[in-house]
Amino acid sequence: MMVEEIKSHLTDCIIPFWKGLRDDANGGYVGYMDYDLKRDEKAVKGCILNSRITWFFANAYMTLKDESLLAEARHGYEFMQKYCVDHEKGGVYWSVRYDGMPEDTTKHTYNQAFSIYALASYYDASGDEHALETAMELLHIIEERCMDEIGYKEAFDREFREIENDKLSENGVIAHKTMNTLLHVFEAYTELYRVSGDGAVKERLKWILDTIAEKIYNPKLHRQEVFFDREMHTILDLHSYGHDIETAWLIRRGTDVLGDDTYTEKMLPIILDLTGQVYRTAFDGKSLANECEKGVVDENRIWWVQAEALVGFLNGYQLASEHTEYLEAARAEWTFIKAHMIDKRPGSEWFWDVNKEGEAVSGKPIVEPWKCPYHNGRMCLEVIRRGID
Repeated sequence: MMVEEIKSHLTDCIIPFWKGLRDDANGGYVGYMDYDLKRDEKAVKGCILNSRITWFFANAYMTLKDESLLAEARHGYEFMQKYCVDHEKGGVYWSVRYDGMPEDTTKHTYNQAFSIYALASYYDASGDEHALETAMELLHIIEERCMDEIGYKEAFDREFREIENDKLSENGVIAHKTMNTLLHVFEAYTELYRVSGDGAVKERLKWILDTIAEKIYNPKLHRQEVFFDREMHTILDLHSYGHDIETAWLIRRGTDVLGDDTYTEKMLPIILDLTGQVYRTAFDGKSLANECEKGVVDENRIWWVQAEALVGFLNGYQLASEHTEYLEAARAEWTFIKAHMIDKRPGSEWFWDVNKEGEAVSGKPIVEPWKCPYHNGRMCLEVIRRGID
C-alpha cells in the first residue's frame, strides 16, 4: 500500500508541481515561491536548484517512462549548459539571475558535485554524450582545483582561488572541510561511475569510502562528524540525524555500484551503526528530529530529513531483515509525511518544516535555492524501485 500511495503522490503532486515552475521565457525553473504560494518570476535561480531538478526529472523518466519527464530534464539540462556552466573560467556558478546572467560566481565543490550528479543521470536518460563530457570535465576540476593533500576544499571565487566557506558552514562555525560536501561528491561520483565505468572515478570512490571510514565516521559516538578544520579535525559537537541516515543508504548505493566486496564488507558495519543510532536517538516512533548540537536537540521536523529517514530505514531493513522495527519506522514516517509534511493547499508541495506535533510554524518558502524535488522526489523513486510495503 505504501508503494502505491507514494507513487501516486509522485505522479499527482510532486511532478505536476515542479512542471508548473518551468520557465519557458528564460529557461530553467522559477527559483522562489513563498509560504503563501506567491512565486517570484524574477528570483535568483540557484544552480544547485536547477541541477537537482534536472536530476529529478531524468530519474523520474527512467523510472516511469513518461516522455514528458525527459522533456523536462532536457529543459533543465539546456539551462545548465547555457547559463550555469562558466564557459570562460570553468566550473559551475553558485547562482544566476532569473534571465540566466551570472549572479553569484562562487565556485563551490558541493555545487560542482550536484552538476555531475545531474549530468550523469541526464546522459543515462537521454544518451547525450555532451552531458557526459561536461560531467567528466567537472570531475577533473574538482580533482585538480578543489583538493589539497588531505581532502576536498569547499569554496572558491570565479578563478578558483579559495575563499571562506560561508555557504556550507552553519551553527556558528566556518568549516574548511565538511562531511556534507564529501558525501555529495561521493554521491555524484557513484552516479558518474555507474553510467561511465571510468576506472579513475572508481578509484576516487574507494578513496572517499576510506576517508568516510577513517576520518568522518566516529565509532565511539556512532555518528559522523560534520564540520572540520583544514587537517580534518572536528570543530563542533554536532549530530546531524538527517545526514547520517542519508549517508547510510548512499554508502550502500555506492558500494553496490562499485561492486568491490572488500568495500561492501568494510562499510556495512558503519551503515548499520549509523542507522541504528539514528533510530535509537532521534526517532520518536512517528518522525525524525533534525539534529543535536552540544547535547541540545532541535526537535523540528525538516522536510528533507523525513524523506531521507524513510529511505534510510527501508535500506536498514533490507540489509538486516531481522530489524523489522526499521520497516515499521519507514511506514510511520510515511504516515507522518502524509499527515503533516505534505501541504494540502492547492498549488503547493511540501512544507519546509513543521514542529514535533506536525504544525507548520516557520513560514519558510515552499521553493527556494535549497528547496527542490531532490529529497522528496528521490524518496518516491527509491520506494518505487525497492518495492517494499
